[in-house]
Amino acid sequence: MRKVLAILFGLILIISIPLSAKKYTIQEIPMVHLQDRTRYVSNPDGILSASSVSTMDNILYTLEQKTGIQVLVVAVTGIEGGDCFDFAYRLGKENGVGEKERNNGLVILLSTEERCIQFATGYGLEGVLPDAICKRIQSRYMVQHFGKDDWDTGMLEGIRAINGYLDGSMENIGDENEDMIPLYMMGIFILGGLALFGFVIWSQNRCPKCKKHQIQRISSNIVSRTNGFITEETTYICRNCGHTFKRKSKSSDPNYRGPRSGGPTVFMGGGGFGGHGGGGFSGGSFGGGSFGGGGAGSRF
Repeated sequence: MRKVLAILFGLILIISIPLSAKKYTIQEIPMVHLQDRTRYVSNPDGILSASSVSTMDNILYTLEQKTGIQVLVVAVTGIEGGDCFDFAYRLGKENGVGEKERNNGLVILLSTEERCIQFATGYGLEGVLPDAICKRIQSRYMVQHFGKDDWDTGMLEGIRAINGYLDGSMENIGDENEDMIPLYMMGIFILGGLALFGFVIWSQNRCPKCKKHQIQRISSNIVSRTNGFITEETTYICRNCGHTFKRKSKSSDPNYRGPRSGGPTVFMGGGGFGGHGGGGFSGGSFGGGSFGGGGAGSRF
């Protein structure tokens, strides 16, 4: 009887231990686009439904045909190291997502165990899809659904928002009032800068001896021209006390044309993958795009 109870207890313990999520490395992420050029969503753990994956693939295929922008979407249970930013960045860089000449790739990573959604943008896409817009799309269209483990709705709404923003069909992402605080802060910085500039000018017009604002410029000479800069020495006299003094200032040389080149400049092309695949639904390829540090991430 004791043996039976021990066996049952052991089975209960085994069943009660939760299975840990698989931790994917970069190399283990299936690149479905390389097998079928109309597919962009890698979903090895079945986190997203087949219908949602199909819808997203269709949206992203149309986006690439219209704009040339390549998107890689990855939805997994876990990632090795747990750093969503680094993982998404390396996915884009090591797979060369985006066109080589335009660096217009975008990686969207969802990791359910890390509870993160991360966008990584190629160099050429950072100005088109700024970090602030990436963050706004996540917070407005995705995170609220991911918090309820509704992966399909969050990803679909996010992909639709990205597509609408990139192809121009959706001009405004989120509430325009969200930008009011940054604009307000920008105004404070501008006013502060103007006040500081005015104070500096006011201080420079003061005599170093009698402290009166009665100085007058009487002569100016250029003492050197070096590496595109002019050093100028100016002599001043104070109309109040008669004190004379000199000040040196440096400014850019409008006539400077840069160092003379010793020969033609050679631009070396980087590695990467070739162009898009051929007709039909044959395997595609990424274009060898480069990635910097653009994008944004959110936790839920």
